[in-house]
Amino acid sequence: MLSRRKLVLAAWAPNPGIHPSLKVFFEAASEDERVAAPALKELARLWRPGYAAMVVDLTRVLIQLAGAARDPARSAEPVIDRMVRFLEERTRRTFDRKVADWQRWMWGLPYEPHPDFGEFKGLVYANIDQRMRNFFPPGVESRIRLDRIDWGGVRVNGIPPLRNPKKVPAREATYLKDNHTVFGIAAKGEAQAYPKRILAWHEMAIDRVGDLELTIVYCTLCGTVIPYLSQGHKFGTSGLLYESSKLMFDEATNSLWPTLEGRPAVGPLMKEPLQLSFAPVVTTTWGEWRQAHPETTVLSLETGHQRDYSEGAAYHDYFGTQELMFQVSARDGRLKNKDEVLVVRLPGKTPLALAARRLAREPVFEYEHEGERILVLTTKAGANRVYRTGDLRWTRDGALRDGQGREWREEEDGLRREGESLPRWPAHRAFWFGWYAQNPTTVLVH
Repeated sequence: MLSRRKLVLAAWAPNPGIHPSLKVFFEAASEDERVAAPALKELARLWRPGYAAMVVDLTRVLIQLAGAARDPARSAEPVIDRMVRFLEERTRRTFDRKVADWQRWMWGLPYEPHPDFGEFKGLVYANIDQRMRNFFPPGVESRIRLDRIDWGGVRVNGIPPLRNPKKVPAREATYLKDNHTVFGIAAKGEAQAYPKRILAWHEMAIDRVGDLELTIVYCTLCGTVIPYLSQGHKFGTSGLLYESSKLMFDEATNSLWPTLEGRPAVGPLMKEPLQLSFAPVVTTTWGEWRQAHPETTVLSLETGHQRDYSEGAAYHDYFGTQELMFQVSARDGRLKNKDEVLVVRLPGKTPLALAARRLAREPVFEYEHEGERILVLTTKAGANRVYRTGDLRWTRDGALRDGQGREWREEEDGLRREGESLPRWPAHRAFWFGWYAQNPTTVLVH
């Protein structure tokens, strides 16, 4: 561990001024007390509250690497204890090694980071995977708080994306039962199903559906699947999180993109006016999707990876409780952490979140949001489809009818009757805690 850190530091030159150089932070974590003592003294002399995030980041990685160390003689336990004591002395907080408590406290502070905080994160995470340094080069810019970016416990692409995955016709998918959860996408008459039991192990599928080139991102921690139009970008999994949500990266520039936003937040593309569009998706059962789309294809179990793809195997304990695996800066108690909401994002409007339980009780759900009327149709299996309907009102008495009694056909890409159509509007499910942490102004209907 220390030899790797020394290699990382070898190319450095100190940054003199009112802020301590980054080298001082790493020297403070040295196993050699003769190196650490003067570094800690220098940090104490120049201390600012914004440095707490750097000490927490460094200590967190030390804890993680110490837990994985195979050579007891190189234990970092004394170093960790020293860093924790120093942090407690500077902040007058006593959270010991409880990283989540330190994060919750420091996120409540004004964001006044060290000017080289981004580069520091890259150097810290390089001790996990040298490729992570590419996400935080010297001078890196960000439009999000860097102290809210956390390591997710894996290396770059350590959760391997599926690229052009093998698919089979529905009749050959004998491994699936009717009640198994799938994410369904349809375009240009082509339908494909992505079983949760497979996608949860990979969290990303680069695929084509109809005429759409898609990056289908599944953030298991925040419970959302979003099929983004790739728009010429080739994405991977960074191994990092923002507000307990997956950060993907584009391979051309190593910019980081929050999953829930679909636009770059850290790196060279941060200031570009980029926004990925996304396609409609439904969370439903295999039986319901197959009945609606008998011609559908579905992911094969032959993914090229060895995983336990049985139903419910991935993240079983996490999905079964309201506990979080990683800290977020804000929560809202109107719903439980992992209660599902349907997120509707209309251009120029405040985000709208509709509680999935409410939609299940009201399968024909109409709502006016900031002057825009929407209709949400929900199936017995819980699949939600959203439409922008203008002034029309709706009922369903076996058939779907508008307020004038005219019958409409429900098709995957929209509602239709002779001479008229209402296209489907993209929307996606999410755990309430994950969506709210990044979108606290969201209007919630529950």
